[in-house]
Amino acid sequence: MKEKLIKLIVIVCVLLFIVTPLLMWLAWKYSEKKKIDIFILDKTVLNRTYQEHLSFNWVLNNNRFVKTNGHNFLPGNDYYGFFPDERGGYDIYDLESKSNKELEQLSYDYDMVYYIDLYGIYWAEWHSEYPYIKPEQSPFKVGERSELLYGGLTENELEFLKLMKAQKKLIINEFNIIASPTSYDLRKKYEKEFDINWSGWTGRYFASLDTNINKELPVWLVRNYKEQNNKQWPFKKSGIAFVRNDDKIVILENQTHLKYEIPMIITNSDYLELYDLPRVIKYSFWFDICSTGPKNDVISEYHILSNNKGDSILEKWNIPKDFPAVIKSNQDYPYFYFAGDFADNPISMRTSHYKYIKVFDFLFYKSVINERKSFFWLYYRPLLTKILKDYYKTISPK
Repeated sequence: MKEKLIKLIVIVCVLLFIVTPLLMWLAWKYSEKKKIDIFILDKTVLNRTYQEHLSFNWVLNNNRFVKTNGHNFLPGNDYYGFFPDERGGYDIYDLESKSNKELEQLSYDYDMVYYIDLYGIYWAEWHSEYPYIKPEQSPFKVGERSELLYGGLTENELEFLKLMKAQKKLIINEFNIIASPTSYDLRKKYEKEFDINWSGWTGRYFASLDTNINKELPVWLVRNYKEQNNKQWPFKKSGIAFVRNDDKIVILENQTHLKYEIPMIITNSDYLELYDLPRVIKYSFWFDICSTGPKNDVISEYHILSNNKGDSILEKWNIPKDFPAVIKSNQDYPYFYFAGDFADNPISMRTSHYKYIKVFDFLFYKSVINERKSFFWLYYRPLLTKILKDYYKTISPK
């Protein structure tokens, strides 16, 4: 009797393992499609993984947002910006050749705009990805700075945002849009238009600051710090690096300067239920430090958990411990600014084809301090889903 019961349990478990994904796929496949035209701009596409904007495509696909022709948004086709051919060549398709009349027409054609990553492509990383395009060039070290091939906000791109804003179309922007290589003049125009001010500081968590262990530490980061600190780089643990737009480097090391090694994102209690966000979540990638005026509200804030020694360093360099992570307009136009590289996450599009997949999100990330997948599953995915669904209600046919 006991053996029969065990066999029955095994059979049921196997059937559930097989049937549940099928049912989830069918539920997704036959969900109602939501037609919307989205202008996506990504200037930092080094290869055809499209990781910089893949997270956004995941959210679109999982929630059945499609183009007005009924086709899915494809990561490799349905964006503007930089298009590598993976043979060392590339195409650029953006707004630079558009006239004012064409920009205005585009603002009518599209329902929303998302500028995802305008940092761009630099010669060092391009050559490292495709060394055969110039074999006589000595290999660059990982993280070395070099000549800009393409990137930064342009006048036409800012004008397009203004046109979309005037028509009260949804605007989502994120880091890096106004930091380097965007020009100072354009940054100031953007800041004035959207009531945001960049402090000049960006930052990132590193799981190890030991140059003998972490070979992905940017060469320029270590070099500049040494030049500013008597050739010393004393760091061996994890920590947070802050970089100012004049290349000033400030390092906070775990235990030495930090009570907790990684920046935390804390969501305002007014928005927890609205956006289905966790109260606190770690964030381990690039961010920028900005502030905002009365035309915007702050949904979530970064918090740096520094000790007294770390506090004194932050105070010396006028770096706040708390600063906005997600900013939302409180005016009559829908606008969001994400103060981090939020859409760049190591995920797969395959999981986007299953409805209710969020129930099993714990299966897709590990409990290690520097992983980035949990940020996608627990923060980016619900935030974008809610923003898109709320906006779609305002534009969909009654």
